[in-house]
Amino acid sequence: MVLKLIRRKDSPNWWLRGTIRGISVYESTGIADREAAELILTVRSKEVLDESIFGRKVNATFDQAAESYLKGGGSPRFLSPLRKHLGMKHLRKLRQNDLDEAARTLHPNAQPETRNRQCYTPFIAVWNHAVRNDWADIRQWSRPRKPKGTTRHRAETRSGTRPVPYDRAAHFVAAMSPAPAMVMTTLFYTGMRPIELFTLEEKDVDIAGRWIIIRNSKVGEPRGVPMHEFLVPLFEALLPRKDRIQKVFRTFKGQPYTISPEWGGQLSNGIVGARKRLARKGVDITDVSPYTGRHSCSTELVVAGVHPHIKDQILGHAANDMSRHYTNVPQAPLIEAINKLPVPDIWRALPWWEDPLAHSRRHVKWGRGE
Repeated sequence: MVLKLIRRKDSPNWWLRGTIRGISVYESTGIADREAAELILTVRSKEVLDESIFGRKVNATFDQAAESYLKGGGSPRFLSPLRKHLGMKHLRKLRQNDLDEAARTLHPNAQPETRNRQCYTPFIAVWNHAVRNDWADIRQWSRPRKPKGTTRHRAETRSGTRPVPYDRAAHFVAAMSPAPAMVMTTLFYTGMRPIELFTLEEKDVDIAGRWIIIRNSKVGEPRGVPMHEFLVPLFEALLPRKDRIQKVFRTFKGQPYTISPEWGGQLSNGIVGARKRLARKGVDITDVSPYTGRHSCSTELVVAGVHPHIKDQILGHAANDMSRHYTNVPQAPLIEAINKLPVPDIWRALPWWEDPLAHSRRHVKWGRGE
């Protein structure tokens, strides 16, 4: 059977319908003109025939791969501009220079780190998805790097870029309102990225197995995270909520944290408020921010003697086919390792541990609190 042009009563455009070598097609040409539709028919017939002989790799486009990636639970973050730029290009024809040119065009004045985050990372996530579906071949893509000699050592380091001792972190978290304090506590005892925590849903938390599943990580790959014993009472209190909101962590108003492409969520007020309350007591702690938890977790695991491979698995740095295959399965070595993180007494003594759910709706305004 071949493809034919047909009309539908509910559409002004011509449609393609038929089967070629077992591949069925029923789709709109998007065009009402008969002559133009016949050209599309000819091209599409050849594409389907090639696909039936050589497989999906021969015709799959970046846009089709991106759509499949999203349907499979992939992150839409930064993907729209790439789809517009590379959408109709066939995967088999894409080369490193195409990716580099897309990054330069979409982000002409951006630093290498920004182009890497907003262009290379989402592209590679889609490509890896296509590889798993046998739409593309395995390929090593190069990412941008800073030109040599451009690194400058600043006198001041941006908050969150360095680890802090857990005693220091505990004093800072103790000065926060309960809702953001619970978020910060979880960041310090999982090593998760803020955006990963804000998108965490109830179905992804296995309290009994001491395991958390991140379905859409920053790099576009799912991964599993061990749960520290210290966090168990917190999750036990937050998960039984019976409402339509599936997100585990919420603001003091009971709403999910807003996700932005440029920052992790709405913790800035909580951070600033804690700094002001500490400053009133003569305590200067300005080097703690949401990302501090991840850096501190990494450093403390090294101090505790955790093997580098285990540490990287916890933080999501070591992603291979085997680790992805067991994303949903609690891993005893990772759980044992995360429990080596220290828990200062001041952190254990925070009043909201008595009833985290009830305290989560309490809010301390800037400058207030003892």
